[in-house]
Amino acid sequence: MAVIQHLDRYRVIGETLARHGLGVLLGASGIERYIPFHRQLARYTHRSESYSTAQHVRLALEELGPTFVKLGQLLSTRPELLPPAYISELALLQDSLSPVPERVIREVLESELGGTLEALFEAFDLTPLASASIGQAHAATLLDGTDVVVKVRRPGALEQIEVDLEILKNLAQQADRRWLEAADYDLPGLAEEFARTLRNELDYLAEGRNAERFAENFADDSGVRIPRVFWETTTSRVLTIERLSGYKVNDLEALDAAGIDRPALAAHATQVVAQMIFDDGFFHADPHPGNMFIEPDGRIGLIDFGMVGVVDAELRERLGLLLVALARKDPHRIAAALAKLSTSNKPVNLKELSSDLVPVVALYDGLPLAEISVGKMIRELLSVLRRRHLQLPREFSLVLKMVIMTEGMGVSLDPDFQLEEVLGPYAQRLVVNRYSLASLRRHLTDAGVDAFEIATQLPIQLRRLQVMLDEGGPEVHLRTAELDPLVDRLDVISKRVVFGVVGAAVVRGVVDLAAADPDRRRAWQLPLAGAGVGTAGTIAVFLGWSTLRRKQPLQAPRIRSRRG
Repeated sequence: MAVIQHLDRYRVIGETLARHGLGVLLGASGIERYIPFHRQLARYTHRSESYSTAQHVRLALEELGPTFVKLGQLLSTRPELLPPAYISELALLQDSLSPVPERVIREVLESELGGTLEALFEAFDLTPLASASIGQAHAATLLDGTDVVVKVRRPGALEQIEVDLEILKNLAQQADRRWLEAADYDLPGLAEEFARTLRNELDYLAEGRNAERFAENFADDSGVRIPRVFWETTTSRVLTIERLSGYKVNDLEALDAAGIDRPALAAHATQVVAQMIFDDGFFHADPHPGNMFIEPDGRIGLIDFGMVGVVDAELRERLGLLLVALARKDPHRIAAALAKLSTSNKPVNLKELSSDLVPVVALYDGLPLAEISVGKMIRELLSVLRRRHLQLPREFSLVLKMVIMTEGMGVSLDPDFQLEEVLGPYAQRLVVNRYSLASLRRHLTDAGVDAFEIATQLPIQLRRLQVMLDEGGPEVHLRTAELDPLVDRLDVISKRVVFGVVGAAVVRGVVDLAAADPDRRRAWQLPLAGAGVGTAGTIAVFLGWSTLRRKQPLQAPRIRSRRG
């Protein structure tokens, strides 16, 4: 029903792809059947040879409008999915359209804000500063004299984007079934992730909340300025935010003319990015030069908070594992860390992945830190992941993109810039936190939960086995793939148990030292209690209580049996 309802749009998409010679996408998605006069399809496929395939992809996306432009921009942040030529080309996507007529903009604003422009603003320029596919920005002045930028969502943009998102979802499901290469990727999952990201960008209330969260995170840094949101004139379709002015971070001549210390600026801008990723776990995911202003006094001003990334505790821990592996220059450890990060459907061959990583490690093995290009090393890692069809979580891909862009920005500002000098302390703290008491306690708790679940499920499983034996015995057929969930679960449990044993030994040592020295015992008593690790007995009680409170069902392996 949905296909019939949007048949014209399917045809436009199919004809655009055909005209640019993108036959692989036509066949994979099955969209060629919606093109009229199917037998005449060949006449569309004589694309201009003056453009590369990557350029044709960009041009096709631009022709298809806002949703597809945003899709290309999102894919440009996923270098583990596409070759560098495509990433570079998609990064050039232009998100601009002709301005909405002034009369229509006035109607939208007055309907949304409940008053006339003259009553709400001291001045309002109906000629836009910029006109993009989702919305356009206007300069204005509030009644109190504050200069602001008012972003207005285009009429009809939401409705058209929802249609396109539904079509993309259907095409992703078709490609997942028809295209052999898609088996290594979760195309429906990628489509869902993209829809979620784009819907967040459409909601200006969410962007306003993001801005306020950044302002709170940098409240103690006088060198960073986050514009204020004016909620009285903000809705889901209209955003009113303080207007910042200054020099673009890549305008080196203007920065020099203003007397800005560029090496200091490079270090400070990198510290801002590092704080977002490693400390706050909430970062600006689109930090291109147009979104970063340098004010005359050297302050860094950030704008456009529609696209953000989140680094949660689990991702932070996996990032810590990767950093430890990279520091040890151990290809096998790096492979294992990347496999833990991967969200791909197929199992990872660690031996082959380790072999692929040997030349990457050789790039920086034996080199001093000052001679290591972090960006180059990351690009080589991504190249390996792409060859192995390993997919990364969106947030981690955005983090890698941020690191690469930050190093490039730093070097452009200061040729002697060394990224590791700024990021090093943050990365070290991330690794140390992985082995902190809090992390130890969390692992011990998880191990206790798993052990408790196994203990409670074992009698039930033994009774079932006894019944089967009494009735003649089972005939079991096993495939190695069916053992994977059990092996993975036992691997996790064994690691947690080892972690727990080591932790208990450490605590026992602390207790013995304290018992032997009364003065030391009094000195350590409060910190240990504050950390929640007083004695080995305390840990045992903590494990038992946490286990009872956090029951989780045991995932049994699938074993097909037939009674004899």
